[in-house]
Amino acid sequence: MITVDIDLSPAAAVHRLARYAPATPSLVYGDRTFTAAEVDDRAIRLASVLAAGGVRTGDRVAYLGLNSATLLCTYLACTWLRAVFVPVNFRLAADEVGQVLADAGAHTVIAEDGHRSIVDKLADTTTRYLLIDDDPVVPVTSEPGPRWRRLSTELDATDAAAPPSRPYHDEDLALLLYTSGTTGRAKGVMLTYGNVWWNDSNFDAAVATHPDDVALVVAPLYHVGGLNSFTFRIMARGGTVVVRRGFDPEQVAADIERYRVSGMFAVPAMYAALLRTAAFVHCDRSSLRAVLVAGAPVPPGLVAEYADHGITLQQAWGLTETAPLATHLPAAHTRAKLGSAGIPAQYTEIRLVRPGTLDQITEPGVRGEVCVRGPNVTPGYWNDPEATATAFDEDGWFHSGDIGELDEDGYLYIVDRLKDMIITGGENVYPAEVERVLADYPGVLDVAVVGAPHARWGETVVAVLACEPSTGPTAERLAEFAAPRLARYKLPTQVLITDSVPRSPSGKLDKLSIRTWVRDQLER
Repeated sequence: MITVDIDLSPAAAVHRLARYAPATPSLVYGDRTFTAAEVDDRAIRLASVLAAGGVRTGDRVAYLGLNSATLLCTYLACTWLRAVFVPVNFRLAADEVGQVLADAGAHTVIAEDGHRSIVDKLADTTTRYLLIDDDPVVPVTSEPGPRWRRLSTELDATDAAAPPSRPYHDEDLALLLYTSGTTGRAKGVMLTYGNVWWNDSNFDAAVATHPDDVALVVAPLYHVGGLNSFTFRIMARGGTVVVRRGFDPEQVAADIERYRVSGMFAVPAMYAALLRTAAFVHCDRSSLRAVLVAGAPVPPGLVAEYADHGITLQQAWGLTETAPLATHLPAAHTRAKLGSAGIPAQYTEIRLVRPGTLDQITEPGVRGEVCVRGPNVTPGYWNDPEATATAFDEDGWFHSGDIGELDEDGYLYIVDRLKDMIITGGENVYPAEVERVLADYPGVLDVAVVGAPHARWGETVVAVLACEPSTGPTAERLAEFAAPRLARYKLPTQVLITDSVPRSPSGKLDKLSIRTWVRDQLER
């Protein structure tokens, strides 16, 4: 038998594109369009800079900054060296960044000027610090300290004539993506090139990729949804990726119309904000073909409202640990299976088990923890064998911590996170189920439901609402509205109004902050 080493890295795909179709418009960032040849050249030169600084196979390269062309090219550069790319949440405080860098054992840190002050507060534990000084969108505002090397100087001094060796094994580690840490210490999720490749295959089976596709990237690229949904999959196949620093509804509307965007990924809160933007409602959206929503519980009313505007939100479900796609709702079933996260991805299995007993659930309508198995699933957590052993059972199923149920056709409906469950009077209440109902109350812009201590029932249900002016409902009115759709014990007994409901940059409700705020409000 003849065996062939297959290079699974995105860098190899971009390099091939640069060889055979160098003028392909691969990347739009700021006011500039980069061809495949330009993206490939910068990635190879960055790889040479990293190698000259001592980066070797398996070394971790951390990136601290917002979405940018340099972020994407740094990932490609790491793949040339078989180094591990570690995009860091740019909203973390200095101590939190320090914890991530220390846990990852970062060899090199590449940072934008706006995050230089954070890195300067940390102990000098990293071998090399590179400051991005050639991005006109984020100019350097002052002379960097002695620990920093200017990236432009290093790039000018390097020879990019020949690329370094490339990875080609499924098990080679590609990414360390740190979980948000809103409930404790962030964990580094290991994703291999095999995980990423099979995730791309899952996406292609669900949402076919075409060479003329244009993907709009507005979700943060340190998040698995932003990095692994469309970005490199589209670029590698000859499409164009429009990368924005962050999410701006007006800019999204303009980009969709100007670049004829065919696909994008965003979290529900982003899509809700878009519908409140006149520019989006009235722009030419006819090019949109694959509009994915995931990353947080998706209100069925949001999907229905987009459908009324002629746009099919394709709901998906997954986690950082699944790279991320685990299930996907085919567009043709959006109306019939409203609120469903869909069926297992092409190369992934799911099953439900009873929490505690781990007995498999096969009956429709019975809730249990969603477990996932497949080649897209992480091998585990970086330097944390205990967490890895806890997350996987002896048959290789990853336990997601999400509670869901299957209907009679095998379609998955996500109910909530297991750890967010409220127990009131012995009854289980899943906040996301209540949130989906309350989100339909007229004038409600955002909603979170948490439990608060109760002398008689153990816990009681509290709703935290952000509302349009003069529309904040009382607990009685909210309960009256929700009563036809929710059991009595699930109805909120207290309502707190706030200007905005705290969410993480990835769009998930920040339940830790919300619980703390609710506790402070109720103790007053």
